[in-house]
Amino acid sequence: MVLFPSLLDGLAGTVSIKKGRNSRKDAGKVAAEALAKDARKNELMLSSSGIVKSNKSNNFASVCSKRGQKGINQDSLVVWEEFGCQEDMIFCGIFDGHGPWGHFISKRVRESVPSSLLCKWQETLSLTSLGMDFEMDLERNLHQFDIWKQFYLKTYAAIDHELKQHPEIDSFCSGSTALTIIKQGEHLVITNVGDSRAVLATTNDDGCLVPLQLTIDFKPNLPEEAERITRSNGRVFCLRDEPGVFRVWMPNGKTPGLALSRAFGDHCVKDFGLISEPDVTQRNITRGDQFVILATDGVWDVISNQEAVQVVFSTPDREKSAKRLVECAVRAWKNKKRGIAMDDISAICLFFHPSPSQKVAPLTISKQGDMIKTF
Repeated sequence: MVLFPSLLDGLAGTVSIKKGRNSRKDAGKVAAEALAKDARKNELMLSSSGIVKSNKSNNFASVCSKRGQKGINQDSLVVWEEFGCQEDMIFCGIFDGHGPWGHFISKRVRESVPSSLLCKWQETLSLTSLGMDFEMDLERNLHQFDIWKQFYLKTYAAIDHELKQHPEIDSFCSGSTALTIIKQGEHLVITNVGDSRAVLATTNDDGCLVPLQLTIDFKPNLPEEAERITRSNGRVFCLRDEPGVFRVWMPNGKTPGLALSRAFGDHCVKDFGLISEPDVTQRNITRGDQFVILATDGVWDVISNQEAVQVVFSTPDREKSAKRLVECAVRAWKNKKRGIAMDDISAICLFFHPSPSQKVAPLTISKQGDMIKTF
């Protein structure tokens, strides 16, 4: 699969190429804004509860978000089908804000990430068209995954810097996680900052549907994360009334008490080990891979990976799969965390194959312990 030129061709048809560094950036911005506008117009982009499907691919996404008991819903999400004008490409992102300005930051990151990625592609196209020291020979140049990874690293650093300088958003003690997936054909690129989680439902050698966690929950007590924080003079410890909940603190140990080791914003501890650098991984989808769940910690704090896969798989109408998962999490909060204010709960369920109603042999559920048997 050749991903790089095809996406560039899609962007090339959106705007004309102009000379000059600033012109290239402007062209990229114009291209991204035009693509986003067309996607919304054609109902290929969703940023609230609902579904997204395309007649040009087998992708199908179910989306649901529910406000918790802590005030305004600080979760944001987006699904963009035919991302970058590519019929077989979809972008999914889920963002969990925190702090007084968390809902503003999560929305800002949601709006910025996909468009900024497309800007990077457009700038690359401009360089290529102008012959400015950029080689397009994929066999001699970077692999497609390395290209995506470079763009993600540059994009996230730029967005975090923009948040710090933003005149109308206070990101000093507020921030957001960011979990995204780009799927093109049978290839996934997974990018994570924070503790939102992506879980793949795949069939093992015994024919059982099992969960495979695709991301790391970036908590401050992870050895590599804690080492970086303490090396930067930050502190990692639990409060007496929160055993097991490790948080990042400034050297004085008084603020901010952030239960994440990576996040956008939270610039009060960016000098003390907190980073916005994403973990970028990839996976080639196999015949046994059925769907992937992206969800905020409002789900994972009370629902296990296996339980989430079972809930989604057993939902008769896949359009309601994300809603059912969220509802199960709401009930679990009431049963498992009584007396604790429920967190915001959001989920995206991205299915890779047509549903049984689309003339595909049905999957029969046979519980074997905690496994789901497929036939």
